[in-house]
Amino acid sequence: MTYVTKEKLFSREWFKAYALILVGSFILAAGFVLFIDPHRIAPGGVYGIGIIVHYLTKGMFSWAPDGFPIGTVGLLLNIPLTIIGIRVLGPMFGIKTVVGFVLSSVFIDTLHLWLGYDPLVDDMLLSSIFGGVLIGFGLGLIFKSKATSGGSDIIAMIIAKYTRLPLGQLMIYVDSTIVLLALVAFQDWKIPLYSWVVIYVTGKVIDMTIQGVSYDKALFIITDRHEEVKNKIIHDIERGGTIINVQGMYTGHDKKMIFTNVSRREVHMLKDYIQQIDPNAFITVIDANEILGNGFKPLNESM
Repeated sequence: MTYVTKEKLFSREWFKAYALILVGSFILAAGFVLFIDPHRIAPGGVYGIGIIVHYLTKGMFSWAPDGFPIGTVGLLLNIPLTIIGIRVLGPMFGIKTVVGFVLSSVFIDTLHLWLGYDPLVDDMLLSSIFGGVLIGFGLGLIFKSKATSGGSDIIAMIIAKYTRLPLGQLMIYVDSTIVLLALVAFQDWKIPLYSWVVIYVTGKVIDMTIQGVSYDKALFIITDRHEEVKNKIIHDIERGGTIINVQGMYTGHDKKMIFTNVSRREVHMLKDYIQQIDPNAFITVIDANEILGNGFKPLNESM
């Protein structure tokens, strides 16, 4: 498994990848600065630790009266974690990962210098939701460039190597541990509760950003009138599909199953038609997050 990808220097792919990292890092930083940091919400990761350190060191340094800079803490943690990750896991983290966490740290501290630590909105729930949206969208763009976010991801990968536990499960454990550290540090139950809201929203938005928001549907249709349904799909709806030979589990009868992808509007057209010609048909409708190929999204746009 590797996250290292090599685009030709100054090629279209190179510019696209680093543009995604640049924009994603800025959006991620804006999410933290405008919504998360001012409320002391610590949604895991190195920046969650940075938020805890920032508020615990408030007034300790004359050069940083508000507390140790959050982005700097994240950077100081990410550098050794990346070095350890390379030594333990091998060269899994390319230059894009380093660029991503350096830019994120710089943007966080720069925005704090410009905007201070006052929240954009006082409501913690709204801040958790919109902060999670921005952080998730920013991380999604970074992931689309084939980079990683570093931080807790690396910790989880190292633990996974020695424990064989699922990586996704370990990432939840690592982030939850940081959330509980915030509870110990701030002695306020609202902090971990809102932090978990941010983690949940962030995860959902990352998936939407990477996979895209789609109203397309995948249909599996089993009907005795498959020729008529096929003609409807091809000539009326103007879609393609695949006919698969299947066998009924209960009856043992041989049947034909049609697999096709259509839009949300076309689903209702097709269901109404099938209901008229074969009320005993069996239809499975599945949300299709992403469909690549002729008639839908081109494969070369799936980056």
